[in-house]
Amino acid sequence: MHSSDSYFHCRENKINAGPFLKWAGGKRWLVGEQDDWLPSRFNRYFEPFLGGGSVFFAVQPLRAFLSDSNKELIETYEAIRDCPSEVWKELIKLGQNHSAEHFYSVRSRSPGSLIARAARFLYLNRTCWNGLYRVNSQGQFNVPIGSKTSVVLAGDDFEAVSSLLKSARLSCRDFSNAISFSRSGDFVYCDPPYTVKHENNGFVKYNEKIFTWSDQERLASSLDRADKRGVLFAVSNAKHKSIIDLYARYKIREVNRASIISGQAKGRGTYPEVLITNY
Repeated sequence: MHSSDSYFHCRENKINAGPFLKWAGGKRWLVGEQDDWLPSRFNRYFEPFLGGGSVFFAVQPLRAFLSDSNKELIETYEAIRDCPSEVWKELIKLGQNHSAEHFYSVRSRSPGSLIARAARFLYLNRTCWNGLYRVNSQGQFNVPIGSKTSVVLAGDDFEAVSSLLKSARLSCRDFSNAISFSRSGDFVYCDPPYTVKHENNGFVKYNEKIFTWSDQERLASSLDRADKRGVLFAVSNAKHKSIIDLYARYKIREVNRASIISGQAKGRGTYPEVLITNY
């Protein structure tokens, strides 16, 4: 395990930019209420399961390597980084015509331009059921329309998001490949889908085809190798014996989250997770 006392590489003056996507399992609650787990000193920041990027937006590192296996997600980040005003204008157009008919029409499209694809991704994310991202066997987004009707949000500031992303490298790649680029003094934060061994949970039904128990084992192995290189890491994961056994040699603390994924109120509540660190 490693000390986090040797480096400092975060912004002193934070940019007023936050997550622009709603993402299943997002960590706004973790950095908003209990951020004492973050190392104060590190070199580069890595987030190989980017999703909504809550931790990245909270940390605001000067140098970041952000990645995800979801190509549409990464393209949306790239579009907002490079063309924030154009994406904003396109999103406004989509929002002005919002209806069930319009939603399913947009969902069935495959836009040719990066800007149009990013606006579509944002529109669907904000108006589909619970902001869930799910595709069918043909790779087509198939989440139904939700109850939210707000497409343009009061807190939106794509220019600020763009400014923050300018110092980040964005990439669509497997998590193990992304982690392999980390070196001594870097900090890697991982928030994988919560698949556990021999047991279904609330997240597996959305992710079982794209993130298996074998992937959990690959992740642990990737982080073991990173640990030996002197990399600092933190992992959010399910509180389950299989996960705890997988990371038994590291520090494990329990944290509590509120769940809003369930479609019924009785399925919502506060649930324990674990936060694993090597520092």
